[in-house]
Amino acid sequence: MSHHTVTIENSGETFRCAEDVNVLIAMEKAVCKGIPVGCRNGGCGACKVEILSGDYTVRKMNRAVISAEDEAQGIVLACKVFPSGDLSLRALGRAWKPARVQGTAS
Repeated sequence: MSHHTVTIENSGETFRCAEDVNVLIAMEKAVCKGIPVGCRNGGCGACKVEILSGDYTVRKMNRAVISAEDEAQGIVLACKVFPSGDLSLRALGRAWKPARVQGTAS
């Protein structure tokens, strides 16, 4: 199985990713934190990224978080994208924070 280098432009982090592993899982295994993590199944949109360069394939994505127009412009979910070559991407999603209970310090 081929491995490719993935670069997260926002954070400058790089890691290796096999073609049969999604980018989000490979990032977590490499102990990188440049892409926000949410549900890990394509429903929340936290791991939204823009592919800046490189070849990849995607699996079915929730159209409530990624439109067909977004996908055509290289905006995809890291949990649903698999590299076919080295990738450069920019994280667009936002990290989800737990709700704060009123009257408590965080």
